[in-house]
Amino acid sequence: MSAAPPSICFVIPYFGKWPFWMPFFLASCRANPSIDWLLFSDCGQIEDCPPNVRIIDTDYASYCARIARTLDIPFQPQNPYKLCDLKPALGYIHESDLHGYDFWAFGDLDLVFGDLRAYFTAERLARKDIFSTHARRISGHCCLVRNTREMREAFFLMTAWKRRLSDPMHQGVDEGAFSRLFIRRKNWPHALARLSWLLNPWYRRAEFVEAFSTPDAKVAWIDGSYVFPRRWCWRAGVLSCDRADERTFPYVHFLRWKGLEWKRLGAEAMLGYPQLAREPAWDVTAHGFFPAGQGED
Repeated sequence: MSAAPPSICFVIPYFGKWPFWMPFFLASCRANPSIDWLLFSDCGQIEDCPPNVRIIDTDYASYCARIARTLDIPFQPQNPYKLCDLKPALGYIHESDLHGYDFWAFGDLDLVFGDLRAYFTAERLARKDIFSTHARRISGHCCLVRNTREMREAFFLMTAWKRRLSDPMHQGVDEGAFSRLFIRRKNWPHALARLSWLLNPWYRRAEFVEAFSTPDAKVAWIDGSYVFPRRWCWRAGVLSCDRADERTFPYVHFLRWKGLEWKRLGAEAMLGYPQLAREPAWDVTAHGFFPAGQGED
């Protein structure tokens, strides 16, 4: 009998209103039943929520008070976007909620997952303590961290961590100051930079591998071009795209689409989304979500 895979729990605080693509996010969570998600939110419970997704009802002020109390810092930002700066500290803040898990993870809601276990295999997770899906920085939208005291408290090593986290303005701490614990001197010639990385014991405990899961962003596509996939295909929990042959992906992060093309989507285009998300196959493009093989590229 094979051993159970390492247990994983994503922790995501989110306040305001659930995004319109939430049915697809949840469908992709449901297709990863051996991984858990813990959402702290004032957005309300969701009908037919997958059993591996728990929504903890809390208001924004109470959640901020918990942060202030746990980290012993002033924390009353007006904009919930500031919570992104807390991602490296979530394992420490939610230590009691994460008891018993082998790994905790931080991330975002603006993505849908493929087969996460096919990517984060037990063999892969045995080799390192933190797993970024970018090659040269921590991936704030999806990052796995071993659930040990040392890794939960790694954020304390960030320069001026109290000032950075208590500042009410968002500072991009996850992909900035926290990244620099592991990977520095990125602007040096690659050979010299990599040598400096290998001399850093924190880097040697980390995996930085580009997953090519954020289309239309700054990172070039697999072939080195900036011609990105136009269609991502979700088929019973397996995610592929139209520019990678048989390759599958751990997730697609639609950071650019939600800020540009998706802002023009009308309410009528979303009416069928809850039903579509229940189907075993669907596609996502810059123009929204569609039945498999249909819609605009």
